[in-house]
Amino acid sequence: MSEPDKTLVFTLNFPTPRVKRGDLAPARLAAAMVEPLKDGVDNGCMTSPPPSAALAFESLALSPATVANLQQLGYLQMTPIQAASLPRALLGKDLIAQASTGSGKTAAFALPLLATLNPRFFGVQALVLCPVRELADQVSTEIRRLARAEENIKVVTLCGGVPLRGQAISLSHGAHIVVGTPGRVMDHLERGHLSLDGLKTLVLDEADRMLDMGFFDDIATVARQCPSERQTLLFSATYPEGIEKLSRQFMRQPEMIKVQAQHADTKIEQRWYEVKATERLYAVSQLLNHFRPTSTLAFCNTKQQCRDLVAVLQAQGFSALALYGELEQRERDQVLVQFANRSCSVLVATDVAARGLDIAQLEAVINVDVTPDPEVHIHRVGRTGRADAAGLALSLASLDEMGNVGKIEVLQGRESQWHPLSELTSSAQGPLVAPMLTLQIIGGRKEKIRAGDVLGAMTGELGYAKEQIGKINVNEFSTYVAVDRQIADQAVARLNQGRIKGKSVKVRRVG
Repeated sequence: MSEPDKTLVFTLNFPTPRVKRGDLAPARLAAAMVEPLKDGVDNGCMTSPPPSAALAFESLALSPATVANLQQLGYLQMTPIQAASLPRALLGKDLIAQASTGSGKTAAFALPLLATLNPRFFGVQALVLCPVRELADQVSTEIRRLARAEENIKVVTLCGGVPLRGQAISLSHGAHIVVGTPGRVMDHLERGHLSLDGLKTLVLDEADRMLDMGFFDDIATVARQCPSERQTLLFSATYPEGIEKLSRQFMRQPEMIKVQAQHADTKIEQRWYEVKATERLYAVSQLLNHFRPTSTLAFCNTKQQCRDLVAVLQAQGFSALALYGELEQRERDQVLVQFANRSCSVLVATDVAARGLDIAQLEAVINVDVTPDPEVHIHRVGRTGRADAAGLALSLASLDEMGNVGKIEVLQGRESQWHPLSELTSSAQGPLVAPMLTLQIIGGRKEKIRAGDVLGAMTGELGYAKEQIGKINVNEFSTYVAVDRQIADQAVARLNQGRIKGKSVKVRRVG
């Protein structure tokens, strides 16, 4: 195994006008004093021009059935990370790809591993390691969608929070692809439930976060049980020292790909507000009342700041929940379900807790605290303005944070656009209240409950309109359904008295 032999850097900078910000000088002065950040290209490394925006999947060595499935799923052209990595990955090369959540990285590693699968062999041929259960669930779901072009492709998810026995039974019936967290995958390996003898592809997704969580030894243990003749694809948002160590030990002449993308002003509007430390939390509610986004992800640098902000917002009548590293898995699941199904308007999270979450239709991001890492700022902002939607990124900064603001300006290649808090006005509509509420049904996949069963019961026997029912999430042991806030209490009572699939159920309101 050896170090990466070359670096392919795709820099996608969209031109934006420089914005003057009057007399606010500290950040401009800080930017001038910041040493220019390295662009990640060492001497002797190869730099390539950005791929064509019109590059189609038809240009790749994919089956016609796969291309047709991609079109049905809305994959019309490759994202920058897909265009940079897919041609090389499909040739069987080991890759280290620097890419963030929402960049299309799942398809970038899923399509190559699917291309090498033998559907007739019911042994594990691909393993994807993820840092947390939420990301593993998302990856599994997307791989299943991408695998629809092939018949009988079985994907098994191995994560904590679910009994080992059920996972072991599922593995005993065979699986083509395993997606899991390092600890739970090791458990199954040690117990003999999982064999990697037939593995062709090993994927390390969000490798930097796995290293941050102390999973290096676990990854090493798993990698040693994989055949030496395999393809290894490593995806990471940043490039810490541990990545190089992993590549030396477990990869074969990997090529490194780095896609640097800045956000266009036409798509994501970034606005900055100077605040005093004492007014920071109140300023968040000012922003929410002024812009009134239906879905907001607010980033704090600490879990205590998350708790404090949620307490302030809830006291003012906002639908707000917190997400940070120390929450129990059950609490995390419920928070994420409520935010995704529009039962919560504001999710307040740390960067660690929010890593791996790809939230659709996110209207706004609020940087409650300025991150000291400018690349993290880029990743935060990039969570809004997905697909063809416009996005709004609002950042609060005190005078002692202007040095970090300067670093962000250097990385983005433009000055920040500053606005006074005094221009914010409160709406007469009052605080944002989520339009939906979440009901928990005790019973899930183990009881053979499907989303269609729940929808059918509520729109049939109970007589609710489809418009009153929102997203339905069926987990292993529970089912969550979003309902119009006006009917929530009535729906709980009627479901507890009724039946789903001919069986009585227990239902309660969450939150």
